[in-house]
Amino acid sequence: MIDSRWPQLENEGMKALSVCVLAICLSAASFADPAPSQTPHQSSAAATEPILPPRTPWNGKSRALVVAKDDPWITPSERNDLRTTPSYEETVAWLKKLVAGAPQQLQMLSLGKSSDGRDIWMVIATSNTQFTPEALRKNGKPTVFAQAGIHAGEIDGKDAGLMLLRDMTVRGTKRELLEHANFLFVPIFNVDGHERTSRFTRVNQRGPEIMGWRTTSKNLNLNRDYTKLDAPEMQALIRALNVWSPDLYLDLHVTDGAAYQYDITFGFNANNGHSPAITQWLEKSFTPAVTSDLTAAGHIPGSTDVPSWIDETDWTKGIKSWNADARYSTGYGDVRHLPTVLLETHSLKPYDQRVLGTYVYLEGALRAAGKSGRALRDAIESDTKRRDPVIPFSWDADAKSPSETIVYKGIEARAVPSAISGGLRMEFTGKPLTQSIPYQRLNHVATSVARPKAYWIPAAWPEVIERLQLHGIQFERIAEPRAVSVTMYRLEEAKFDPEPFEGRLLVKAKPVAEQRKELYATGSVRVPMDQPLGDLAAVLCEPASPDSFFQWGFFDEVLQQTEDVEEYVMDPMAERMLAADPKLAAEFREKLAKDEAFRGSAKARLRWFYAKTPFIDERWKLFPIGREE
Repeated sequence: MIDSRWPQLENEGMKALSVCVLAICLSAASFADPAPSQTPHQSSAAATEPILPPRTPWNGKSRALVVAKDDPWITPSERNDLRTTPSYEETVAWLKKLVAGAPQQLQMLSLGKSSDGRDIWMVIATSNTQFTPEALRKNGKPTVFAQAGIHAGEIDGKDAGLMLLRDMTVRGTKRELLEHANFLFVPIFNVDGHERTSRFTRVNQRGPEIMGWRTTSKNLNLNRDYTKLDAPEMQALIRALNVWSPDLYLDLHVTDGAAYQYDITFGFNANNGHSPAITQWLEKSFTPAVTSDLTAAGHIPGSTDVPSWIDETDWTKGIKSWNADARYSTGYGDVRHLPTVLLETHSLKPYDQRVLGTYVYLEGALRAAGKSGRALRDAIESDTKRRDPVIPFSWDADAKSPSETIVYKGIEARAVPSAISGGLRMEFTGKPLTQSIPYQRLNHVATSVARPKAYWIPAAWPEVIERLQLHGIQFERIAEPRAVSVTMYRLEEAKFDPEPFEGRLLVKAKPVAEQRKELYATGSVRVPMDQPLGDLAAVLCEPASPDSFFQWGFFDEVLQQTEDVEEYVMDPMAERMLAADPKLAAEFREKLAKDEAFRGSAKARLRWFYAKTPFIDERWKLFPIGREE
């Protein structure tokens, strides 16, 4: 998610003016070097001072994790009392110094380059002195992969991870963690967005004082890119997941939205998903252990469902669960059978509280994985071997099923009329309010598809084949043309979204199945579904899937009609067709009567008749990927 807050101005007058001037200067830090970037609009002080709900006092035991100011291994953020976060260059320099101080336990490597050419660094932490994927697998310990800054304004995980890496190595206070688990840590995933810094980034987040931006230098949201893989940053990450094969994947965020008592929430796809054994481990082993650690450290942990109010103006009416689509980290992890947990600290909590909560969470996750690593790997193996006959795409709650009841730790709130919006706005008093409320769980699959034996993808679509390969999906490339009996879809009633989303214009259509004998050219590929990533292949290849290559716009060409007909040819042909076919004539009259737009368009009428002749493009609207049943 996202959100950020900076400290309120203490005084008015010149101090407010000085902060505005400082912010304008600081916002010149752009994606590239010191070149000037966009500066905020000249605004009054009223437009630069967010009005946030009252703070909730906090003094948890995790404050003891902060080292003394004279500690030689103090992190840049700790040096400023966890009010600030270091730049990309400062972060990399500090990590290189740390790695040099613990060469037997730490190594850094670049996963790849961002759009602006910055390295995406990963730190490898292990007690076994060997830093290859093979060595980590061989040492028998589970490997935990954590990434921070997929949304670069949500950077708590970076500063927490620096502290934890230090304590596991040069300070030695948490060294036992590496005796039971390996740790892979990406401190800044969205490295370009991280350097688009400003005090005016996330209007509802309390710190750090200056922070980065949600999206990349190409304005792509990386946590919408797991399936389409448009961003070089995401391509680098997926390659790393394939090569390093972690046993647990942690995605570190900050959420915005309504006020509540929870300062740290985490969750995963859990309801009728692709990986039931993994879900069981996350529910029974991971969640209780990490929740216990966070509570003992003085934090208030909860589920990432807690912002999902059934009525956005009244949390007492209940909340509902959510399963992420595969474009998000947790949805992607679920469909590829990689245990994946989303962490969301709460933007309305101060930065120091959020960073320390993330530290305790990471520590707890490493301990939980180390303690029950065998059970975790057994769960992964079980789900990887599954070949369910039906593959789900989306989930829903059965309105007829009674809601469960949970205890919810909210903040007293009231909805008041707004003269500005004309609607209602929420006002939070800051007073904690805990009560039992309804909980609506996703309990059945809403859309799905039957598992085929394989998918056939023509050689004419190399970009799609390349993306499958990036994901690690197995396929066979044919060396000579082959005729195959397949089920294909005719894409009817296609509708494009009115505006672009994540660099693409999304499209939906009604897939109508038809049986065909299709000739696939040399270089075409067959994607067998009896493989670990078969579910992911279906999510990408089925046009009804919300994260299919079709809906992301990879196949727009097939929706274009490339041959047309002249009026002087089609008009007399249509007259002859009507005279020869009474059934067609009745169908034409019915359409004239019911469809006003059709009735008023000469072109639409003639095209209607043209579509019923053998001269129409037989492949128009035919989805190129075939299903081998």
